[in-house]
Amino acid sequence: MIEPTSTTRRFELTLHKPWLGWFPKPTVVVDGMGQPAQWGTRNWKVPGSGAATVEIFLFNRLWKFGEASFTVEPGAGATLVYSAPWLPFLPGKVRPAS
Repeated sequence: MIEPTSTTRRFELTLHKPWLGWFPKPTVVVDGMGQPAQWGTRNWKVPGSGAATVEIFLFNRLWKFGEASFTVEPGAGATLVYSAPWLPFLPGKVRPAS
């Protein structure tokens, strides 16, 4: 859990769903703590010291799919984009924003 007295930093993450069909809301997990998420661009808070592990997945009440994970290093100011897969057995993709 992020302590209120600790230093924090932010990174920008855009969550894209495929344009066709219905998809459940994504789940974003930062260092083991689930965070409420919606499709679109958001700023995410992570601890200021050390690397933070971020995992993203979709859950449709039966199974978890579209999993992707990455590490946010201190001082890295990259904007990232997560793309959900078209099919429920494929992984999601994380790439730098262009």
